[in-house]
Amino acid sequence: MEQKIRFVQYGCGKMSKWLIRYAIEKGAELVAAFDMNPAVIGKDVAAPAQGVKISDAKDASAILKKLKPDVCIIATRSTVAELKEIFTICAENSVNAIATCEEALYPWNSSPDLTAELDAHAKKGGITLCGCGYPDMYWGTLISTLAGSIHKITKIKGSSSYNVEDYGIALAEGHGAGLSVAEFEKQIGNYNKLSSDEIKALVEKGAYIPSYMWNQNGWLCSKLGLTVISQVQKCIPHITPVDLHSSTLDMTIQSGGVTGMSAIVTTETAEGITLETECIGKVYTPEEFDTNEWTIYGEPEVTLVVNQPPTVELTCATIVNRLPQLIDAPPGYITTEKMPVNEYRVKPLNTYVTSR
Repeated sequence: MEQKIRFVQYGCGKMSKWLIRYAIEKGAELVAAFDMNPAVIGKDVAAPAQGVKISDAKDASAILKKLKPDVCIIATRSTVAELKEIFTICAENSVNAIATCEEALYPWNSSPDLTAELDAHAKKGGITLCGCGYPDMYWGTLISTLAGSIHKITKIKGSSSYNVEDYGIALAEGHGAGLSVAEFEKQIGNYNKLSSDEIKALVEKGAYIPSYMWNQNGWLCSKLGLTVISQVQKCIPHITPVDLHSSTLDMTIQSGGVTGMSAIVTTETAEGITLETECIGKVYTPEEFDTNEWTIYGEPEVTLVVNQPPTVELTCATIVNRLPQLIDAPPGYITTEKMPVNEYRVKPLNTYVTSR
């Protein structure tokens, strides 16, 4: 691809500053930006200024139709249902789209009907839709690559933590941050005793939103060729012993209140391999930091630890490095385990695109 990759940024909150800077520094050209927040509409989207002002999201379709960019980078909400409108707009205007949305990494096991609908839209528009970010590499590719060095696997166990303060109010609220224990048990923990079939039925009709590891286990099973026979999830609240302020929620969580949760997903497969994965999302105390640890049990046994990963920046860099593969991928909703392993881009992004 001779010309620069032309991209638009949809969602101009906390993560966009890294996404925009990383993409520009890798040789991409920012041509538009969108947001729903009246406080930022009309302002320059980047610092230093790029001469691109943030447009109202309601004008996205008309602007995409006029500009015809190669890619839309989406950094807004955490579920595919919340992204349906912008994904559909991108498909209708033949613009490839990649989202930070955690469910979007592998929505086939959580929103199969909606994903199939988006897949059809993408194929009609001749473009690719996908989700990407920190889980793509640090819960996915690293683990599947490590598995290639193991003779026999009996279990894969993973645990990863992140500060909900870094990702915005939607994610914080989704983890139960700011609730009382009683509210948490009523709104989130009441599903803990459901069977695999009961949870699956609720998830697929949109009545229950599972944790990110639900989708991650689906990604890993797809990548490793495993057949899922059951999958359950349990959500455990994290409770603060002292008053803890949240800037994202704009509130002080009182002692005894919920700062977030651990969501533990257990997947059994026909091949006899169990996946037990945990994501811990909460408002951090000053001394806490992100962690990521995975163990593959079997012959031999191995543990991978990533100390204090800068999760936000890694998410953004992973997405930007994926852009050439997004453009090269076949039309449809193509999850990243179907793409080549992500790579460091030492040259401008457009030079890695082979399909145009």
